[in-house]
Amino acid sequence: MHYHWNWAIFGELSPDGVHTYWDTLLSGLGWTLATSLCGWVMALALGLAVGTLRTLPSPWLRRLGTAYVELFRNVPLLVQMFLWFFVMPELLPQAAGDWLKALPNAPFLTAVVCLGFFTSARVAVQVTAGIEALAGGQRLAALALGLRLPQAYRYVLLPLALRIVLPPLTSEFLNIIKNSSVALTIGLMELTASARAIQEFSFQVFEAFSAATAIYVLANLVVIAAMHWLERRLALPGTLGRH
Repeated sequence: MHYHWNWAIFGELSPDGVHTYWDTLLSGLGWTLATSLCGWVMALALGLAVGTLRTLPSPWLRRLGTAYVELFRNVPLLVQMFLWFFVMPELLPQAAGDWLKALPNAPFLTAVVCLGFFTSARVAVQVTAGIEALAGGQRLAALALGLRLPQAYRYVLLPLALRIVLPPLTSEFLNIIKNSSVALTIGLMELTASARAIQEFSFQVFEAFSAATAIYVLANLVVIAAMHWLERRLALPGTLGRH
């Protein structure tokens, strides 16, 4: 059977009679970026906290941080997405569960929370590695200057560690953009779901997913360029092997 290519499909009206198929893709891109950015902010905040816990002197705090990482890192993202969306409301008191189910943006909020927790475990590992990569004298020198342990982490250890792990954090940022596509399984009309909708209505499967692929690549290239700029801007000559 011969496939009929039709790249003009994106200028045609979608079944709603108001928006074009190109508008559908742009709407999906908007949801993808919103979900990814919100999830990334959550993941970075939790990852910093948990990654720091795993390097503290207290063995109990280190075990708590490690347990968090192992829990969220070893359960598949799709399973976690279903647990947050379908199971969590049933575990809460009925009023709270019904309120969650009735939220107009429940798929979006669920995707943000799921991606935030899932990615935070990976960020925590990167943060821990960055702190442990620093020379042991950094912590002792900070404490010798009169800084308390929280101050040593805030002003000395974490700023240096984050500069070290910025490249792997870039990879995690790219991953969360790609992982947001899993949210289509709970009804979020992000970019992949939008491409799938175009394919179902127009039967132009190759055009729909080729356009979605190109948009993913472009978005990721923008992120890479921005993170490379940030890495150069934050580099400390002589401290991280840069001159």
